[in-house]
Amino acid sequence: MKLVELSIDKFMEYQSTHPLSSLYQTVNYAMLKAENNYDYDLLGLLDNAGNILAATLILLRPIGIKRYYGYAPRGFLIDYNNIELVRTFTDLLKEYYEGKRCIFIKLNPNLKVGTVDLNTKEIIYNEDNKIKYVLDSLEYKKLLDNLYFESQLPRFNAIVNLKDFNPEKLNKNTRNKIKKSIRKGLKFEKCGKEMIPEFYKLVKRKLGNNEHYYQDYYTVFEKNNSIDLFLVSVDYYDYLQNSQYIYNAELEKNNILNSKLVTNNNMHKLNAKMQSDKTLLSYKNDILEASKGMSEGKKLYLAGALVIRHNDTATIIFSGFNKELKRYAANYFLHYNLIKYYQNDFNYLDLNGVVGNFKEENAYTGLNRFKLGFNPIVYEYIGEYDLVLEPKNYTILLQNGVLAKEFNKKIKE
Repeated sequence: MKLVELSIDKFMEYQSTHPLSSLYQTVNYAMLKAENNYDYDLLGLLDNAGNILAATLILLRPIGIKRYYGYAPRGFLIDYNNIELVRTFTDLLKEYYEGKRCIFIKLNPNLKVGTVDLNTKEIIYNEDNKIKYVLDSLEYKKLLDNLYFESQLPRFNAIVNLKDFNPEKLNKNTRNKIKKSIRKGLKFEKCGKEMIPEFYKLVKRKLGNNEHYYQDYYTVFEKNNSIDLFLVSVDYYDYLQNSQYIYNAELEKNNILNSKLVTNNNMHKLNAKMQSDKTLLSYKNDILEASKGMSEGKKLYLAGALVIRHNDTATIIFSGFNKELKRYAANYFLHYNLIKYYQNDFNYLDLNGVVGNFKEENAYTGLNRFKLGFNPIVYEYIGEYDLVLEPKNYTILLQNGVLAKEFNKKIKE
């Protein structure tokens, strides 16, 4: 067996059918990172007949003084249960990068080792969890298991099974938010690259990237037509019509309650009348807001998402919404419509990361509550590992804080 550099076509052909294939192990992703100060290698392990037994994209980035590190996003495309194959691949990787000033290779394999029970919040582990011992035996350095978003890619992902999705099984809060958003006249639009500036307004505070970063994402993945941009806007005409209709219905109910109070002034009917008064005021404010929006003639975007399609999965790479106008529940409307949009042609919608701390007191409770409201399957991935190629230089980077500066991410807590 030997390790060789693969052509783009050969790598694409192999990764497209591999069980561990992901959007992060694609030529498109390599091209994207090349726009952000990375170089890359496409490597394959061949048998004596020239068949590919394993492959990987390795991103390369400068670190320290005249040194590099490698990163295999979502890990190698290999059968991790075949310890001898992994051993050979590892040894040949070390040999390949010997003398090339690469200090280590980071990887976070695309291995779902556990499923979170959404009722008990316990993690039920599967057979792939044993692969940890395979990697340990081959001296891959296991990094700390993170509960939040400190790692390069989330350790916990929420994934909706589109074929089993039933809106009636959503929790009450999520159903109510979706109904509310529909009443407010929201519209779901698939857009082109020219709308990236509007999308950027919705995510710039949240993610810290500049607008060109999203432009690059769209441009690269557009080459094979695998990226979609969606925006949610307000149709003020529909908003006004819906608001007037429900206002009139509530007004009729309010009048009936008022008549009943005249003949039977009990506490139950009084409370019902007071609640109806509050509801009427809310609907009246909606009518005023919708009327103002119509008169101003402006188009208001409230939420948006960039989605990449890969094999049987559509993945929400970035999403955001206008938090100052969260009363529109646009984020619920966006995700519900993404599910409906992809339901016929794909098996899964990856909502992306959640945090592994499912207690109510953590700073990401709102994020978890929102995503779990769509009844996803929450998977735990195996986590991050470093394959250390230059132990002395790795230790120096660790001790002088360079690794922490390069990889540690701030969390809310």
